[in-house]
Amino acid sequence: MSLTFRENNNIGFIEFDQEGSKVNLLTTAALQELDKILDTLAGKSSLNAVVIVSKKKDVFIAGADIREIEGITRPEDGARKSRAGQDILNKLEDLNVPTIALIDGVALGGGCELALACQYRLATFNEKVRIGLPEVNLGIFPAFGGTYRLPRLIGLPDGLTMILTGKPVDANKALRLGLVDRLAPQNGLDHHLNTFIADIRQGRVTSDKYARRKPKGLPAFLETSIFGQWLIFRQSVGSVLKNTKGFYPAPLKAIATIKKNFYLDRTRGLDTEARSFGELAVTAVSKNLIHVFYISEQYRKLNVEGIAPKPIKKCGILGAGVMGGGIAQLLSYSNIRVRLKDINYEALALGLRSAAKLYRDAVKKRRMKPYEAVVKMDKITTTLDYSGFANTDIIIEAVVENMEVKRKVFRELSAAVGPRAILATNTSALSVTEIAKETKDPSKVIGLHFFNPVHKMPLVEIITTAQTSQETLATTVAFAKRLGKTPIVVKDSCGFLVNRVLLGYINEAGRLLEEGLPAGRQGHSIVAIDKIMTDFGMPMGPFTLTDEVGLDVGSKVLHILESGLGERFKPVEVFEKTRAQGFLGKKSGKGFYLHPPGHSRSV
Repeated sequence: MSLTFRENNNIGFIEFDQEGSKVNLLTTAALQELDKILDTLAGKSSLNAVVIVSKKKDVFIAGADIREIEGITRPEDGARKSRAGQDILNKLEDLNVPTIALIDGVALGGGCELALACQYRLATFNEKVRIGLPEVNLGIFPAFGGTYRLPRLIGLPDGLTMILTGKPVDANKALRLGLVDRLAPQNGLDHHLNTFIADIRQGRVTSDKYARRKPKGLPAFLETSIFGQWLIFRQSVGSVLKNTKGFYPAPLKAIATIKKNFYLDRTRGLDTEARSFGELAVTAVSKNLIHVFYISEQYRKLNVEGIAPKPIKKCGILGAGVMGGGIAQLLSYSNIRVRLKDINYEALALGLRSAAKLYRDAVKKRRMKPYEAVVKMDKITTTLDYSGFANTDIIIEAVVENMEVKRKVFRELSAAVGPRAILATNTSALSVTEIAKETKDPSKVIGLHFFNPVHKMPLVEIITTAQTSQETLATTVAFAKRLGKTPIVVKDSCGFLVNRVLLGYINEAGRLLEEGLPAGRQGHSIVAIDKIMTDFGMPMGPFTLTDEVGLDVGSKVLHILESGLGERFKPVEVFEKTRAQGFLGKKSGKGFYLHPPGHSRSV
């Protein structure tokens, strides 16, 4: 059994607690159990409220069972599964007593849709609270009423944004959006729940959930006028096409479905949702994205069996450039104290400015409050020497990609830090084994390769040598996951994984440029090759990417790969000539494209 029902002081509680699982899933079996409970409750008008709760720590309901979605092979089967869930949540919505979703953790996918079907939503201040509809990342969209209820509850623009991006929101943002009605502390939660129920019964909370949010001014005009709604849908399509190039059908079909059911009653609106979901669930794109999800989850759950990771509370960073500043910001955001070192105050100022800008942007986008940014920024301190490094748990080296410089730094580090500290290098291609030779204890040395921009890129490479201890590996993997990254563990071989793949791709683009494109291709070959690859599905073309990375950086890594892997990684002549002329890409204002300040790129 996943669900139980109990009564206490005239309040009914539907409790989710899936057996043998750390999370609750809205499986077919769970929905059937809920259906039976709702049938029983349909005749109980004496209850003051029905509260849906989870007995799992930090989890309300994590979503539907993806394996059930993966098993859909016919559109009509997908539509049938959608309608079955819709019918049960409609029963919940139609109960003649107030229904409350008490959210004290993750409420995603079907869990969010169940909460939307309730008349009220009460969330806690738990920092683990995340509410959202991530189905678009699986090539589908919400199909238990989410496309119908969410835009009506929080407004068309925000509803579309949540469904089209799949990004969940925390408790504070959920309250601002109107996604939840009230927040309560975890301590004394029973008292706050009873107060909320009393307020509902005394009419202090509007009973119509769609009438609680009252937009004013331009938002009200856009949401209530035909022209405003047309504009919102048009901009949503444009944004999706810009981001996906039309390769992913789910976002566009979600817009079309919402655009249609926004003007329909619940019965016809949900029927539109079910049929569209069935069509998406059988696509190759959905099946492949589900496969990608399984792989990603495997790496998110990565750990070293039998080895407990050491806690990391303090971190040192060597090198305050763009990468060092980005890493410092990421760590401070994760509530880790950071000691940032460089050789002069100008470099330290650059690193602090990089971190501060990221926090300013987060405040500007309302992802955090100004005082929160100040508190987190204050976790970063700076130094020109190794003062404060003796008490750090891990040190991340992010200096220039030069073996002699890194050797010197690690010699100094080995003498300056305590015996428990992990020494991590952010090298993108140099031998971690060679770097580790400069230290007293090579078992504490590991590669930890972040990608730029640090705050956006989800992947980190963790590079182990033959001497790296299992404890060092376990601690570094746990550290990467704490930062919200997906770690991949690779051995210390030339180029590791990402650069070995990426630089081969970029170098081959250079060969195509040298050889020329076949007849019939229009336009400049740099632009044409970039367009061919973006049309294929790449987020940006190889020459645009090279300008972003920097031709000097790309050339340096290619030479390292050439020395280790042979002639096939020799930089093509067009790269070397372009770099030699000072065309380094965006950083110099010119590369394969011109990058004039304040202007979009041009050839």
